[in-house]
Amino acid sequence: MTVTAIILNIVIIVLEVVGATRSEMKLSLRTFVFYTQISNALTFISSILLLIFGSHPWTILLRYTSCCFMLMTFVIVVFVLVPTYGEVKRLLFSGTGLYFHLLCPLTSITTYLLFEDHIGLWPIPTILTFIYGITMLYLNYVGKVDGPYPFFRVHQKTKRATILWMAALTCLIAFLSFILSRA
Repeated sequence: MTVTAIILNIVIIVLEVVGATRSEMKLSLRTFVFYTQISNALTFISSILLLIFGSHPWTILLRYTSCCFMLMTFVIVVFVLVPTYGEVKRLLFSGTGLYFHLLCPLTSITTYLLFEDHIGLWPIPTILTFIYGITMLYLNYVGKVDGPYPFFRVHQKTKRATILWMAALTCLIAFLSFILSRA
């Protein structure tokens, strides 16, 4: 692991802590209905473990998985949530959005691509994201959760729209994971 990777992983940890302290959410299981929170928590943990244990295969796999999640977060925010809600400033340039949707994803992905060792197990982030998606669909269906993203609101969408969204999101994470595994 390079000195640059060490420094940038420290930066990632600091950005994650600053973002978390700016968050109005209380740390609870409900926090983790958000893919954004899962991806940022995984990035925080993977950066810490990378600094402690170095470039062992499991830390590399964890960093790879967290970067795939972060890239998915960034792409969904930019190409789905910003156009849906029209809130560019709130989602990307202020508050927790600045940290969790922009700075942490871009720093983490850049660090991984340019300065860290890689691993090519692209199905893992796809499978984990699919499990998250199915879980959120179920929780929305039984009324335990509303959203937290528009494509999970099964009672506001047709079955066909829900299936198309899930297929598109699964294909997207598979594509992003494959690209990162080949970088």
